[in-house]
Amino acid sequence: MFDSAPFSHFAPTDYLPAIQKAITESLVEIDNIAKNPEPATFENTVEALAYVGLHLDRLTAMFFNLNSAETNKTLQAEAQRISPLLTDYSNDIRLNTPLFERVRAVYNQREQLSLTAEQQTLLEKTYKGFTRNGANLSLNDKERLREIDKQLATLKLKFSENILAETQQYLQHFTSLEPLSGLPDFVLEMLAQEAQKRLVSGWVITLDMPIYTAVMKYADNRELRQKLFTDYHSRCAGASAFNNEDNVLRIAQLRQARAALLGYPSYAALALEERMAETPEKVTKFLSELLDKAKPQALKELEELKTFSGLTDFQQWDFAYYAEKLKQERYQIDDSLLKPYLALDKAVEGMFAVAHKLYGLHFTPTDEVEKYHPEVQTYKVTDENGDYLALFYTDFFPRAGKRNGAWMTSYKEQYRDKEGNDSRPHISIVCNFTRPTASAPSLLTFGELTTLFHEFGHALHGMLSKVTYPSLSGTNVARDFVELPSQLMENWCYEQETLRLFATHYETNAPLPIEWVQKIKEASAFMEGILSVRQLNFGFLDMAWHTYPHLERLESVCTFEKEATKATQLYPSIETMCISPAFSHIFSGGYAAGYYSYKWSEVLDADAFEAFKEVGIFNTEVASRFRREVLEKGSSEKESLLYKRFRGQDPTPDALIRRAFH
Repeated sequence: MFDSAPFSHFAPTDYLPAIQKAITESLVEIDNIAKNPEPATFENTVEALAYVGLHLDRLTAMFFNLNSAETNKTLQAEAQRISPLLTDYSNDIRLNTPLFERVRAVYNQREQLSLTAEQQTLLEKTYKGFTRNGANLSLNDKERLREIDKQLATLKLKFSENILAETQQYLQHFTSLEPLSGLPDFVLEMLAQEAQKRLVSGWVITLDMPIYTAVMKYADNRELRQKLFTDYHSRCAGASAFNNEDNVLRIAQLRQARAALLGYPSYAALALEERMAETPEKVTKFLSELLDKAKPQALKELEELKTFSGLTDFQQWDFAYYAEKLKQERYQIDDSLLKPYLALDKAVEGMFAVAHKLYGLHFTPTDEVEKYHPEVQTYKVTDENGDYLALFYTDFFPRAGKRNGAWMTSYKEQYRDKEGNDSRPHISIVCNFTRPTASAPSLLTFGELTTLFHEFGHALHGMLSKVTYPSLSGTNVARDFVELPSQLMENWCYEQETLRLFATHYETNAPLPIEWVQKIKEASAFMEGILSVRQLNFGFLDMAWHTYPHLERLESVCTFEKEATKATQLYPSIETMCISPAFSHIFSGGYAAGYYSYKWSEVLDADAFEAFKEVGIFNTEVASRFRREVLEKGSSEKESLLYKRFRGQDPTPDALIRRAFH
């Protein structure tokens, strides 16, 4: 149904031969384009190339999405075999000299061609895709590039597998409630569930995000908080059986070598050339300017917390606990109060209602679509006219074989096929929320609610895409633009009009009290200085790994990390703390030289949301303009142009500063 992913047709070992066959078929298509005796044109070369490998894309999307959300040892072993094949395949295209000569011939006559804006973008991105991936290199250097890319593919997989293994094997087992003082009932219930899964009595603490954040926030036991914090922030480092330090260093070195081979001074320079920020210097300036604004606020907040706590040696593992206590005292609002009003199933209905109010969308549950796990829910998405728009998958609960965190992904991109038919996308969001218990449905913290809306914002970007070419579709945009729709969507969580749609008590059906909504809004910038500095810390660390010119001389990953982030340090240093070996975003998740984009996108989202606030958060004219100029356009034109067309002006940080430090 809907040409959806046929999960049941594939055992883990079926993917490799299927992918090999699809690669062979795609390379035949490539060969036909490269050897076409007709003169190179946009249609017979660049456009033809845009449609190569669609079947292969479907297979690899299925495989790698399963490897993230429902993996096992067999899938992981197959991934180690498949990834180098795909790297070779990519290089077989990018390093194909006759093919590049045809692309270059079209590119050189671009001024004489009557191309649409999207066609111009495709041509430019295709040409740069070759030049930025070695098309102009000598034969020896092309072979060196191939070897670098294969090594990177394998190392990134191993990096991710180590983090998953360390997370899965970690536990703290308690048979008494005494050390767990302060944990609310909903947290204790989570820990009891973890114990039951392991066939032991009592309570079990793991490094899964819902458990980690809850224990850090509520546990009175300072020693427990210290141990959990240091264990979490030294994953895959030091004495870990799954140490990633060599992998980190090797990935960074290979990226640097790749950039140097292509004539760039650093990997960051290569990565940023095609993004809104353009250069490492601009990113560093951006991060430094925000740090200048945030750090004084952060230091002020930290002094306030120290005074409130009464501790003379306030440490990082004290932040979440005392921040929560102070927040409760100041706003009389906490997750224990809010969670009964934030049932996951109703929150999902609420986000669908927001999408309907803004964009006229309808989400209809369907059992006609195959699932990779019984907990996955599937929906048919239609527009205001009832026309089919997308398939939507949701997968919300942690389990063995599923990596931590939350993400949006796709099983099929939107595009117009060669006959002009609109091929609609298949989009998924994957999260790790608290499971339902014997006494309650899945109840979200407010942070989890914003995570849900965040990933849904990405999903809307994918579902509403309306372009011609698959490589320009949906979220295939500049890394520092991709977080705009997701972070923008979080804003609705803080609005009374939104919470009235779904925030009712799961037992009494009473609505979330209006005065609490106001407190949520007032508390939205609570400790924003400290939280901003933390994000900037990650941004500086990312840029350091991808601009430092002497990686071959590094003796210690952890020492380098401390030096790279010293400007953002607020607390006493912790000797064992070392986050790089578990920093998935930049070493295996596509955010290399791109972590700054979260803050960059915050500037965009704060500015964009003011456009809604000026006329009403459900104003359909503004929503229609955002849909038309941003959500539907993918990367069919430069992202800066798309944003300016929506907003009528370039973004400024003023709205973010007003929101964060009011």
